[in-house]
This record gives sequence, C-alpha cells and structure tokens, in this order.
Amino acid sequence: MAINDDDLERLSRCIDLAREALEDGDEPFGSILVDADGEVRFEDRNRVKGGDATQHPEFAIARWAAEHLIPVQRAAATVYTSGEHCPMCAAAHAWVGLGRIVYAASSEQLTQWLSEWGVPPPPVAPLPITTIAPRAVVDGPALQYAETMRSLYESKFRR
Repeated sequence: MAINDDDLERLSRCIDLAREALEDGDEPFGSILVDADGEVRFEDRNRVKGGDATQHPEFAIARWAAEHLIPVQRAAATVYTSGEHCPMCAAAHAWVGLGRIVYAASSEQLTQWLSEWGVPPPPVAPLPITTIAPRAVVDGPALQYAETMRSLYESKFRR
C-alpha cells in the first residue's frame, strides 16, 4: 500500500509530537494509533530523557492497545510514527498484533545522518521493522518529510 494524503496528514501529527518531545529536552520521536474508522485512539512521544530508554511512543502504543483493544481491532489499526520502529518496538508491535505501520523517516536514514554527524551508533542494531516482524505491513519512509526529520534529529543528536 502506498503512502497517501491521509497518511501524510497523520505523519504530520507524529512530527508535531516529535517536535514537542524535542522542545521538552527529549529525543524527537512521536507516534499515533488510528483505528479502522480513522479515529486517533492513542498518541505519545518519546519520554527517554529521564533515563528509561524503553519509553518509546511505539512501545507505549503496543501496551495501550493490548490493554484497550481486542485482537481484531488491533489488527485493523494503523500505527503512524515519525521514525521507523526500533527492534524493541517492532517486536512489541508484532507480539500485540497491531496492523499497518507508516513512518516518516527510516532507521537507515537516521543511521546515515548520525554517521555524517560523527555520533556513535545506538546500543541496539537499527534493523528494519520487517527483519524483526516479517509479517508486518510497513510503508515508509515518507520522502516528503526527510528534511524535516533530519533537522529535528540534528537538533538533538549532532555534537
């Protein structure tokens, strides 16, 4: 499935959440969960600045969905996110049985940018979502947002 205008609008909200995280001193990542009827059911942003590196919005979405949605609702939902899921979040997504994932910037893009800026790689390998969750339906990156995401990441990570 290709990224459409509705997807781009949803990704724009994720980028707003990423910007909100950055303005709060956190890493710039934001995500939303949209049900089959198009209703936003949950949204969050990174909250890792306090020292808990597992406080990713995609992981929070998986936990929320497991608690509040039945399996058929989870499978019909879409997760929109400013950055491609890390392996931890991809695994949580798959274990909970969430549906499609749409992301603005890929892990490959982020890895390339970090390398250009001389930033050491993260402690977890930046694997594609489908390496961790091979049955996941994934669309991204949204090239329209590449420069926006690069700028947000640069503000946080470039030394």
